[in-house]
Amino acid sequence: MSDQTERSSEGSSPDAEALRRHALYRGKVQMMPKCPIRGREDFAVWYTPGVAAPCRAIVDDPELVYAHTNKANTIAVVSDGSRVLGLGNIGPEAGLPVMEGKALLFKYLGGVDAVPLCLDSQAPDDIVRTVELVAPSFGGINLEDIAQPKCFRVLDRLRDGLGIPVWHDDQQGTATAVAAGLMNALKLVDKDLGQIRIVMFGMGAANVSVYRLLTSMGVDPRAIVGCDSEGLLHAGRQDIDARQADFYDKWQVCLNSNADGLTGEPGQAFKGADVCIAFSQSGPNLIQPQWVKAMAPDAIVFACANPVPEIWPWEAKDAGARIVATGRSDFANQLNNSLVFPGLFRGVLDVRARAITDEMAFSGALALAGFAEAEGLADDHILPSMDEMELAAAIAAAVGEKAQEQGLAELRLSHQELFEQALQTVSAAREASRALFSDQVD
Repeated sequence: MSDQTERSSEGSSPDAEALRRHALYRGKVQMMPKCPIRGREDFAVWYTPGVAAPCRAIVDDPELVYAHTNKANTIAVVSDGSRVLGLGNIGPEAGLPVMEGKALLFKYLGGVDAVPLCLDSQAPDDIVRTVELVAPSFGGINLEDIAQPKCFRVLDRLRDGLGIPVWHDDQQGTATAVAAGLMNALKLVDKDLGQIRIVMFGMGAANVSVYRLLTSMGVDPRAIVGCDSEGLLHAGRQDIDARQADFYDKWQVCLNSNADGLTGEPGQAFKGADVCIAFSQSGPNLIQPQWVKAMAPDAIVFACANPVPEIWPWEAKDAGARIVATGRSDFANQLNNSLVFPGLFRGVLDVRARAITDEMAFSGALALAGFAEAEGLADDHILPSMDEMELAAAIAAAVGEKAQEQGLAELRLSHQELFEQALQTVSAAREASRALFSDQVD
């Protein structure tokens, strides 16, 4: 077997095994009781006639819904299937395995009960109205795999007055993970956040949000060059100018970035760049090795398309990149929103936050970066593994504390109390999973 063949086999996806196991278990999540049922008499307490008592209590004081139901620990994972992973507009049924997977990660990594809701409409008004209607059952909303530009409008409308935290993971979760990974990568290459040049490959919901967060952290927008399927972003992009109402954020990138006015093909943007952040369509071979060769010394490449990165990690390394991250768990340096959302939602639920702000997300990024730094940074370890038990608790404590500082929390807990409570909840979720499948072999 040649070296190239060996490397290609490393990047093969476990499709056959995924099909076998999904069919074996008929999905990945289920609902289980959280109360004891010792006999028939218990149903009189948990259901009729006893259940009428908490119902009446909630009528008198609606806030008691958090005490008498699972609302405080339940979120909805909402998608219209219009932009699923790197697969595109595959619809609600085909998107359901991903939303179930999201719910699995929420429970196992964060102890959060998540309900997948795939909608049979891709109209923004329908998505917003549906979420508004189901909101009384949930303590938070996670928007997922909704195409731009409507994802921005849906998020903005739902954040304004729903009364529970709303988060678009493809935007905010991704940006938070990138921020943490970039902070640590720059420490390793001894470069300053305010002095680097960045090429952003793909300007969909993920990278638009990354751009917004990084510039708020001190990255000079003029030192960023974005590119989409039509080429580089610059002030002369008439196609985006003509659709400002739909692509307002993208047009702002055109106006405020790319100080040199570069035009043409993406390769132009890579010349001398310190960092490449790619969130485009599933690869490989979308980023050319010669482009990476043209980057500055000690280049950082984040190739994050799923399920296949824009360039294989070994190809980027061979081309001169020092630090490479992808969105996949089977390669070093997984840079994925799964590092963020379990702990972030754990934190906002534990303090009963009314919203999730950019400041809360940045607190999560600092906690994520600090967790990895405490373990020891290396070129192949800029972020921790998503399944580390204390990671979600560390992020939860940071986010919950920030929510309290901003006056957005209904409950007040110390940093240590938040950490210990989150750790206990995550530990219980994992123990329950292990107990359920302790003697099962697949």
